[in-house]
Amino acid sequence: MQDFLQQKCVPCEGGVEPHSPEKVREYLAVVPGWQATSDFKQIKREFTLKDFTSALKFINQVGDIAEAEGHHPNLELFSWNHVRIVLYTHASGGLSDNDFIIAAKINQWWQAQASAKA
Repeated sequence: MQDFLQQKCVPCEGGVEPHSPEKVREYLAVVPGWQATSDFKQIKREFTLKDFTSALKFINQVGDIAEAEGHHPNLELFSWNHVRIVLYTHASGGLSDNDFIIAAKINQWWQAQASAKA
């Protein structure tokens, strides 16, 4: 299994094939809570925060993670305390290791916050 937490995103200039559905399924086992779209070209996850302010802070934290990795997700705040994150590699038109690296690092941060509250 991949250890995405130990990896760093690499710039993607295109010309690289996106991961196959089989590879996406394999990698999803490493990033709990994330789901592939029906065409296996994107992964997504929704998070529920306690309030609007917490949701905004979460989006900013995800932004910091993404900026540090140089790989940027689509972020959506909806219904005042829900955040949807969609990851894919624009240059390849599908999923790459970068998407799973970001997903793993978001999961790590999310779990750390949950542990700190417990």
